[in-house]
Formats: sequence, structure tokens, C-alpha cells
Amino acid sequence: MNSSKTVAVTAALTLFSGSPGAADPDQAAKQLETVEIIADSPLMVSGMPVDKIPAPVQTVSAKDLDSHQSLSVADYIRWKLGSVTVNDAQNNPFQPDVQFRGFTASPLLGLPQGMSVYVNGIRFNEPFGDTVNWDLIPENAVEQMTLHSGSNPVYGLNTLGGAIAMRTKTGFSAPGHTIELAGGSWGRHWQELSSGWNNGSIGYFVDLKSFMEDGWRDFSPTDVKQGFGTFSWQDERSRLNLTLSANNNTMIGNGALPYQLYRQDYQAIFTHPDRTTNRLFLAALDGSSWLTDNLELSGNVYFRQNRVKTFNGDDSDFERCDDGTGLLCDEDGAQVDDINGNAIPAPNAQHLATNNTSYTRQRSFGGSLQSAWEQDFAGMHNRLVTGGSFDEGIIHFGSDTEVATLTADRGTVGTGWLVGESRVRVHGHVRHHGLYFSDSLAVTEQLTLTAAGRYNLSFVRLDDRYGTDLNGFHKFERFNPSAGLTYAFLPEIGFYGNYSESNRAPTPVELTCSNPDAPCKLPNAFLSDPPLNQVVAKTWEAGLRGKLTQFLNAKIDWNAGLFQTENHDDILFITSGRLTNQGYFDNVGITRRRGIELGLTSEWDRARFGVNYTLLDATFRTPFLANSPNNPAADEEGRIRIQRGDRLPGVPRHQIKVYADVEVVQGLTLGANMIFNSGQFFRGDEANVSQPLKEYALFNLHGEYRFNPHVALFARIDNLFDKRYNTFGLYGDANDVLPGYTDTRFVGVGAPRAGWVGVKLSL
Repeated sequence: MNSSKTVAVTAALTLFSGSPGAADPDQAAKQLETVEIIADSPLMVSGMPVDKIPAPVQTVSAKDLDSHQSLSVADYIRWKLGSVTVNDAQNNPFQPDVQFRGFTASPLLGLPQGMSVYVNGIRFNEPFGDTVNWDLIPENAVEQMTLHSGSNPVYGLNTLGGAIAMRTKTGFSAPGHTIELAGGSWGRHWQELSSGWNNGSIGYFVDLKSFMEDGWRDFSPTDVKQGFGTFSWQDERSRLNLTLSANNNTMIGNGALPYQLYRQDYQAIFTHPDRTTNRLFLAALDGSSWLTDNLELSGNVYFRQNRVKTFNGDDSDFERCDDGTGLLCDEDGAQVDDINGNAIPAPNAQHLATNNTSYTRQRSFGGSLQSAWEQDFAGMHNRLVTGGSFDEGIIHFGSDTEVATLTADRGTVGTGWLVGESRVRVHGHVRHHGLYFSDSLAVTEQLTLTAAGRYNLSFVRLDDRYGTDLNGFHKFERFNPSAGLTYAFLPEIGFYGNYSESNRAPTPVELTCSNPDAPCKLPNAFLSDPPLNQVVAKTWEAGLRGKLTQFLNAKIDWNAGLFQTENHDDILFITSGRLTNQGYFDNVGITRRRGIELGLTSEWDRARFGVNYTLLDATFRTPFLANSPNNPAADEEGRIRIQRGDRLPGVPRHQIKVYADVEVVQGLTLGANMIFNSGQFFRGDEANVSQPLKEYALFNLHGEYRFNPHVALFARIDNLFDKRYNTFGLYGDANDVLPGYTDTRFVGVGAPRAGWVGVKLSL
């Protein structure tokens, strides 16, 4: 009963009615109709026909991922899914900053997260900052991925703008054995082994991948090792999967580049290193069973441990004291002491720097239980889903700032002196409880009504182990409702409309970095603990969608919709210091994201084509005053005034995606895709007073030649025309490190043209 594209009415009726074998085979055989079934909860078990879901849904199969030669799931959705953009803030293929409708799912702690991500029903947002580490999700292990739009409360916390749910492969869904070898530009090469098998009752699936590259920017190597395995059992009514996953990843993300330096050498870096290591271990058990022909019970339990270490060589606010003592002072002239309270001598160097290090040990565990009951009510078909979830995270975080000096290539050399004021040792304890339901009633064959809701209860406890400023206990709770309908005017044309609400509780990292008078340097130092309000999102969306199955012997799907999401008490990271990563989190009132989405996909015998367009108007609705000392338009106190209607930074207004794949001759498939993003404002220019980044368009090519069922060659070329472009911008101060570099703009640099070739062997 997994979510899948089901051909023939017998399979569609089985999933929708919940009764295995309930349809008459002879009658079903007479009507061949493709019905796409979409899972309607994080567990991704049984589901609903897509035309009965009152909101836009985008799905990705394992075949889609494979045909695009995607490096990761984030890489695929960047190029193919509508309303998705990526800001290359880190310039690392496994550390993308993914946005959907202006809501973020990113590994960066400085970005408030607005999307929830699930893998086999396990919440993948990290406990400490709700961040999403895309490098921990092995792309080749994904069987299906679904992007749900809106503030669907069923998907729990962080589902402000949308939710991504993934189901991984098993020996039943992916039998066979493959070896993939590839390499090309920037010293990038990878090797991957996948193996799946079953005997009808038991099975296994294993995927092992090793990826390495030198990187296209200076000092930017990456080493990613992923291991994934599932051991499964199933019979006619039940299934059970034991999943084990581990990662050992070391990634360099050298961040934004001063604009003047970018114009001289776009492959350069500002300061280095900026290294992140992720060590994941995951063990999970999930299963489902049809207790009766109409009642399915499903659930999971999991244990997840992720150990993250960062090492960032950065610019410094420290300087030699003016009193002639030879000691170290901060930018305000105050003496800097070490962790033992002793004065720190100023290094004898032209440029001072800092080594900012941190460790985050996160252990999380939990589970969920869900029932799906399908039964006629007063002659109308009804599907009722009820469930609950529990997630608990135990966090040990520590950070230090070491006084350092800059080398000629802007690397850092530590002195051994650790700054006492910057030391953080904090333990966090996070618990999330959720109860939810979703009920869909088919009033007629054309009209389906859906109502849903979820109660969220969250506790966040902070225990300061290096003082008392960070101690705190916080409780957040809310019930979020949703209601919608679908109506089929014709078999080829349907209407959907929906209203939904969801909330996001402030994370430990936000609660410990929310004082504008004491800004912190992410992800390394936290000061004070004023409370923050939880964010509440309210979404309206409506549109038309349909399909043409007999037009020019092609299958054509299309959609046209409107959406609007208002975030109340939205939390943003406000840049406030001289350094690019210095600032604080704050509630800024109401922000709004609304727009238009248009899409069309078509399939012929040997060709596929798709186009998506999004008009996104993301604005502040509440005026406020923010610190932005590096913004050239800031006042004497380093502040800018945000007015109602100013656009949110980092969000392009227009997005276009086009792709085409053609089987030129038997065995040879060629494909091309294009994305266009309009300009966006710099972070730190929430008032929209400075020139935004320029728009850009990128073109990619990919292809595969299959000699036989066992051997295939593939190739991919990114940025075909070697376009120079920027996907991200913020303000900073480069003048201390690079004298004369007075332009305060920093940009996220897009990758140049590159290509890779590989071979895949299958059995």
C-alpha cells in the first residue's frame, strides 16, 4: 500500500477504499486509467488520489532522480520542482540553502527554518536549530519524494510554507544490483554500490557511496561517505522495515565573497577554513498492517545521533589596546580576557583573526502511530486518518573563540588563547508532542471535502554550563486547523481550495541568540536569553489543475494556482555587527508571501517536457527598525527602517524552470534544462534601499546511452554557457582584511561550467 503511480482502476480503488482486492478484476480490466496516489501524512503509507487533495503536490520518483543524474535530492528539486530556489551561500554541493515559496530548509543556523522534512516518517529537522543537513540523505536510497505546499498542520512543526516527505527503497521496491563510477571537473569523483533483493517475504536494500572533490573555489575540498541499509519483511497485509544509516562527511563551505574580490577572482575565498563535519547514526523501525479490509495501522520508532563540528577561520573585532600595555582589546576598547580571567597579549601581526570552533552533539529519539480508516458514511466515501507523534532531542553544545592571525592567503593560525566571553557550554532538552487528524469526505463523485488539524506541544529547556545567562525553560503549544475542497468540473479539469495553519516553536539556537544589545556570531557564540514568540503561518491557496490524455497522443498535466501565506510573529536573523555572521534573532511582526504558480508537463512516447513559472511577492507587513551597520544607507547609529511592503531579502520575485528529455534513438537519451531567477535584495537590506543582485539564467545538459540492460554511460554539463552569477548577498566589512576594499557587499558566487561522465553497471 505504498504511495505510487497506480495503473488501472483496480489498484486505484484498492488504495482509496483501503480494501485489498476490493475491486472486481474483470470490471477494472475494462477501464485503464492512470491514477496517481499521494501519501497524505509523514509516514507515507496509504494515500489519496492527487485530484482529491485540496492543495498542490509535486512528486519525484527514483526513476526521476536517476534520469537527471542528480547529486542529491536538493540538487534535483532545485532544477525540476516549481517554486524552489537555491542560494549557494556555502558553495558546497551538499550544503544548499533550499527555499520553497520563500520558506527555507537549510543547514545554516542563521536562517530561520520554514519547512519540515521527513524520511520514512522521521522528522529530519535537527533539534538544535530545525536545520536540514541535506548531506545526510542518500539520494540513491530515495524511492519517492513528495513536496506538499502550504501550512498543512498534519506535518507538524516548521510546516510554514511546505513539507518534504521521502520514502526510501527496500528490497521489494528496488531489487537488483548496480555499481556506479563517475568523475570530472574540480577533481570530483564518486563511487556507489546499490544492492536489493527479496524472496517474496524478506528482503534487503543496501546503498554505499563515497564522494570526493577538490572544489571549484580555493581551499574547498569535500569528502562525503554515506551508508544506508534496510532489512524488510512483508506479507499480503503487513510490512516491517528495519533501517540503519550512517554518514562520515567533511565539507568545506567558504561562504560569501567580497564583491570587489569577486570581480577580480571569483574562485577566491575571503578567509578560511570553514569546515563542517557531520557524523550520523540512525536506527529506525517502521511498519504497517491492514487490521481489517478498511483499517490500516502504521507507525515507527527511531534513534538518531548526529555529531557536528565546525571550524571557521574568520576576521576579528580584536585589536591592540591603545594604552601601550600590549594587551588585546575589543572594538570598544575593553580589555579581552581568556577563559581563566587573565588578560590576553596582543599577537605581533598585521592582521588579527579568530578561530571559531563548535561542537553539537544531538541525540534524538521518538516515534509515531497512525490509523487510516476508510468507510462509507451515509452513502459517501470517507477516509479518516488519526495519529500522534513524539520527538525528543538531547543537545550538548559548546563553542570557543581562539585569537588567531591571518596568513598571506587569508588562512588563520591560532595562538592558543581562548576568549572567555565567547565560551559557551549549554545543554538543551527539546520535546515535541503532536496529535493530528485528517478527514476526507467524498460528497459526490465530483466534490470532496477535507478537514484536518493538529495539536502541537513543545518544551525547550536550556542549562548554561558556563554561567547562568542561558538558563531557561520555555513551553509552546497550539492547535492548527485546516479545511479545503476539490471539485471536478470535468474529468480533465478540477478545482482545489484550502485554508491551513501551522506553527514553529523558537529553537534553542534562536532563544540563546535573541538580544539585539548582545549580538552573537553564528554558529559559535550565544549571549542572553530573552523570550521569543512562536511563529504562526496562515495559508490560503486555490487553483485549477487537469490533464489531457488524448491530445496529440501525449499525456499533458497542467496547473494554475494562487497562494498567500502570512507569518505572524515571524522570526528573522537580523545582521547587526561588522562581521557578516554577527546578529540576533527577533520577532518582526507579520511577513507575507503570496503569488501565482503555473505549470505544465507532457509525455510522448520518446519525449518529456516541463515548464514551471512562479511569481512570488514576499514582503514585510509590519514596520520595524533593524540594525544593519554595514548597509551604506544606514543611519548614524547603524540602523535601517523597514516599511510595510518592503520585500524580504534573498527571495527572487520571478522564477522560471524549463526542461526537456528526448530519446533520440533507442538507448540514447538527451536532456536539457533551464532555470531563471530574477534579482533579490541583500540580507541586511530589508529596507530595499540598495541595488539588488542581478537576475540570471542557467542551462544544463545531461544524457545517457544504454548499450544493453546491464551497461550505461551517462554525462552531465552544468552551466553550459559559463554564466557568472550570484545567488546570495549580504553586507559585511572586508576593509580590515583587505585594505582598500570598501564595498560592503558580499555575494554568494555561482559555480562555473563543469562536466562529469560516468558508467553504471546493473544486474
